[in-house]
Amino acid sequence: MQKLLLTIDKISTFVGQAFSWLIVGLTFLIAYEVYARYAMDAPHPWAFDIMLQMYGTLFMMAGAYTLSKNGMVRGDVLYGFFPQRVQAALDLTLYILFFLPGVTALCWAGYYYAGDSWRITEHSSITADGPPLYHFKTIIPIAGAFILVQGFVEIYRCILCLKDGKWPSRIQDVEEVDVEKLKATVHVTDEDIAKLDEYVTHTKGGNK
Repeated sequence: MQKLLLTIDKISTFVGQAFSWLIVGLTFLIAYEVYARYAMDAPHPWAFDIMLQMYGTLFMMAGAYTLSKNGMVRGDVLYGFFPQRVQAALDLTLYILFFLPGVTALCWAGYYYAGDSWRITEHSSITADGPPLYHFKTIIPIAGAFILVQGFVEIYRCILCLKDGKWPSRIQDVEEVDVEKLKATVHVTDEDIAKLDEYVTHTKGGNK
């Protein structure tokens, strides 16, 4: 079962990382539109719509990835002090009461929402002759489905934690820099850093 959980984690990670490339496209599009607007005096009326769609797609498709990395926003002021079994019980309760009904409703409503958009070949009304929206709205139920599947994985992790008393492993990804681990890796101590700071300060003082 643990292998299945990690496999779904890998899928969520792959999807999130694949759609993260939209950041690069969005950056280039914004830069190009700023140049076209102010340097060439030739703005594109569709640019703002496409930017919204790219950002919205990125935001929605990153949901399962974030959940798989346990990166969702949480009030950790008290949660972090709880024993792991208490954390699991609290998480399991919230998943059942709020997550499952909410994400299921998202998938259900998003399916019909996207279907209506395809039926009328909906286009953006923000600007005249706006780009189509139906493909963008299709992302809603797709993203919801990925989040729902990952949610079942997290629910099972809660059950395992209640049983074993510790959280099961999950796939690690990009992390913030751990300064202490970095110092241990390069074999640098606080005393070495202090000596380097003293040397730099002394050198600058001598140059003056």
